[in-house]
Amino acid sequence: MTTATATDYAALFTATQQASYALGALAPAATDALLRELAAAVRTETPFLLAENARDLARMPEANPNHDRLRLTAERLAGIATDLENVAALPSPLGQALSDKTLPNGLHLRKVRVPLGVVGIIYEARPNVTFDSLALCLKTGNACLLKGGSDAAYSNAAALAVAGPVLERHGLPRAVATLLPPERAATEALLGAVGFVDVVIPRGSQGLIDYVRQHAKVPVIETGAGVVHTYFDASGDLAKGAAIIANAKTRRVSVCNSLDCLLIHASRLADLPVLAAPLAAAGVEIFADAPALGALAGHYPAALLAPADEAHFGTEFLALRMAIKTVPDLAGALAHIARHGSRHSEAIISETAAHIDTFLQRVDAAAVYANASTAFTDGAQFGLGAEIGISTQKLHARGPMGLEELTTYKWLVRGDGQVRLS
Repeated sequence: MTTATATDYAALFTATQQASYALGALAPAATDALLRELAAAVRTETPFLLAENARDLARMPEANPNHDRLRLTAERLAGIATDLENVAALPSPLGQALSDKTLPNGLHLRKVRVPLGVVGIIYEARPNVTFDSLALCLKTGNACLLKGGSDAAYSNAAALAVAGPVLERHGLPRAVATLLPPERAATEALLGAVGFVDVVIPRGSQGLIDYVRQHAKVPVIETGAGVVHTYFDASGDLAKGAAIIANAKTRRVSVCNSLDCLLIHASRLADLPVLAAPLAAAGVEIFADAPALGALAGHYPAALLAPADEAHFGTEFLALRMAIKTVPDLAGALAHIARHGSRHSEAIISETAAHIDTFLQRVDAAAVYANASTAFTDGAQFGLGAEIGISTQKLHARGPMGLEELTTYKWLVRGDGQVRLS
């Protein structure tokens, strides 16, 4: 479908809502078997998935920061299949008792996890999100409405083409996972689907997230952009620091947990060339404040070194670029992060226990690290199997969102004739 009317969208939403009820009849073991079969299908259909992804890649310049996010490889598809199996191996959160008590009047109350219902996911050039969303939603008994970007239209359609027969073989309607048209009107329809959609989760640029927040009439869980800092403290270990900084910046530059700004204690400026050496080898362009620029001059490729202006601080680069800011102390680092951070992932490299404790306690972010790379902010790395997104808000969910975050709860109340008298 390339163009849809309001009636078309209503029909799609209704079908997905009705399909969500069918998920309640699927036993956990049956869901796990479905996910394992889907993993096998991804492996079998890798040539098809790569061919359809190539059609998308052909329409996007390689210089586009989203090109790497869009690109599927045999290795990445193998990782997707493994993630599907990992989700299948996890215990289901459904029915888990969060509270169990009996009141003085004899009423027995149990607070148990249940599905959210219908989850809308809006995302850009990230075809892996299609599989992640499907796996996590199925495992938690949720139907999903998937609104991918036009950049990944062929890739997303291919993913559903692979998944559809697997769903049907397990007695589920294909509408438990509905791929909406890539047109912008589908986003507007999804955001206004009151009565059909229980929550919408946007994954993508800050512009997309802002648009969803401003226009949604249904509940939203924000997965914010990652403006990520690492602070190298006065007592930071040089070898640890060089490895951590390089990994956080260069492992995969297009992801939201990649390093954007190195904060360095003024007393360690002489060590900056050593810290930055792996970055130079990787071709990272650095925008440095005046002290850091002076420390790097003559020690870092001139073509990759430029003075920073205020706009560089608070920028999510999503490329082989980063900023460096000199701070006088831990308090200066904390103040910079509070001003420019996005509450995603922040790190300290330090051998001073008191400084580490202060940083971990005072930095307001979903994931706060000591002496480790921010590249670990990821649902699979956190043992969640996969993730539906990384929430930077504080209501309902925060950080990598896995199975538990795709559930809500209800109270089950059992009595024996009790009536309220007051």
